[in-house]
Amino acid sequence: MTNPQKIIVIGAGICGVSTAIWLRRAGHDVLLLDKDGPGAGASYGNAGLLAQWALVPVNTPGVMKTGLKYMLNPKSPLFMQWSYFPKLFPWLVKFIKHANDADTQRTVEGLIPLLSDSVEQHIALTRGTRAEKWIARSDLSFAYETRALFEADSYGWGLRRKAGFDVELIEGRAVQEAEPILKDNITCLAVTKNHGHILNPGEYLADLAQVLTDEGGEYRQAEVRDITLVDGRITSVETDHGSLPCDRAVLTAGIWSKPLMHKLGVKVLLEAERGYHLHFKNASHLPNNPFMMVSGKFAVNPMGADLRCAGMVELGSIEKPPSKAPFRLLRGQVAKYFNDFTFDSVEEWMGFRPSTPDSLPLIGEIGQTHVMAGFGHQHIGLTAGPKTGRILADLISGQRPNLDLRAYDANRYSGR
Repeated sequence: MTNPQKIIVIGAGICGVSTAIWLRRAGHDVLLLDKDGPGAGASYGNAGLLAQWALVPVNTPGVMKTGLKYMLNPKSPLFMQWSYFPKLFPWLVKFIKHANDADTQRTVEGLIPLLSDSVEQHIALTRGTRAEKWIARSDLSFAYETRALFEADSYGWGLRRKAGFDVELIEGRAVQEAEPILKDNITCLAVTKNHGHILNPGEYLADLAQVLTDEGGEYRQAEVRDITLVDGRITSVETDHGSLPCDRAVLTAGIWSKPLMHKLGVKVLLEAERGYHLHFKNASHLPNNPFMMVSGKFAVNPMGADLRCAGMVELGSIEKPPSKAPFRLLRGQVAKYFNDFTFDSVEEWMGFRPSTPDSLPLIGEIGQTHVMAGFGHQHIGLTAGPKTGRILADLISGQRPNLDLRAYDANRYSGR
């Protein structure tokens, strides 16, 4: 590194911690900031899956019809805070506008480079460090009540096959032989091979933050309140602990990136999907591999002796507390599909998935401010975090990544 820079990374989720580590390894002076702590938000509460298969966006053709059906059904996995609807409307219009085959195909093409080598990217980030013990290799199944429901998902499976994912079907009583945790109302498993998962997302992020300091970077708990620009370029970050000078900054604060973008004079179309999980302590049964409960729309991941079930989508305000209905529905779905399932205690969690209308993150420089964006990953933040961090570190270090970055243009929703 011939020109090391002083760089502040704002937000210590998986994207921020990964960016900070790769920047430090490139020789930069790196300070990582977060108001709550490493992985305190969506990076803590996610399903823990390295979702290389998560190439199919939510807003595929027909999403409007499906969404309306879900909203009219109190037992569906989609919830809406109607008081927030007027604020959500501009984002929702753009979201629905992308619900066509051409835009879906473009989104998939944009997601493939971020997701397809996720396990290897996590291994590269952690190799030889205290954090590598949290990464596990596994297969991933999609659980359906019937073969017909699997075949009804043909559009999504066609996109996955096109991206190189093969699927093996297990049917009938063989389903319970493969996954004894499942009741016999699940009669079809679609199995994809060679994936991975994180054994404890919270501990993983804590260890990654420690890896940064082990390698000479700095982590500090502080709330970022403003960004100072001189002649259009960043000179300092203003926090509740004072002003911190820097040459560049990286904005990886998830949904909390939105008000900081406003500080830069940029209005970005970013909304939160309020995601929920139940974490069952000392579960009586654990799956042999993680799986997606397609019929119930939630992910299932064994974490040591515990089991995490994460899913549900609620569109609404980031200022309101968790709703009770998603937790009730998730508990009901667990009881419906799991055999004789008991546990010692259960943790309820709700957090915010930062989502763009085209289901692609913002990665790259915001204008010519020397502030880089790395947020908006929706359901794939944990999966794509290390690759996003590596891309940002390469861009800052003057190394052009060997992929087309136009799909992630950080200025595509900007309105000044």
